[in-house]
Amino acid sequence: MIVAGVTGGIGSGKSTLCKVWESLGAQIVYADDLAKKLMVEDEAVINELKRTFGEKTYHRDGTLNKQHLIREAFQQGRVEELNRIVHPAVARKFREIARKASETDVKILVKEAALLLNKGRPEDLDIVILVLAPKNDQIERVKQRDDISELDVMSRMEKQPDFENLKSIADYTVENIGTLKEFKQKSKELFYRVLEDYRDAV
Repeated sequence: MIVAGVTGGIGSGKSTLCKVWESLGAQIVYADDLAKKLMVEDEAVINELKRTFGEKTYHRDGTLNKQHLIREAFQQGRVEELNRIVHPAVARKFREIARKASETDVKILVKEAALLLNKGRPEDLDIVILVLAPKNDQIERVKQRDDISELDVMSRMEKQPDFENLKSIADYTVENIGTLKEFKQKSKELFYRVLEDYRDAV
């Protein structure tokens, strides 16, 4: 089994690539979705978030109080504290998923995460795929997808790494230029190229 990481900025097309790969048989783990799940299901994570950001982090019914967490973590400049709690839990869960996947006929397991390379290349990945797109295209996609202003998109982008500078860490770089159909085809071709390049691992 090949364990791959897929990363890129918001609106770059990394989720599109993952959906194409999923249709071809890859198992995809979306780190953001996994993090949200753990924040309401993992007792250790829940207790640590309450200890760090207060009991108000959760509503009485156990659901996450997003407004409180956004205010405490993002507006108070405490994002690193949040990451220190959630990221290790996501990493542990991903290792567990990988162990289970290795016992099945899954050929490629993918971890999709925007902050995949923020502390260098993760050791538990066989390959890293970087998705890049022109900045203007990214802005337009996110504006339409999330119904937010250009200013809001740019504010989000500023908080992300400079992905152009991460090319040297990646094994494959995919440029999302052109139509959606063209990018999907490019993603499909890359899937089979990876299978061929790492055929001894599957």
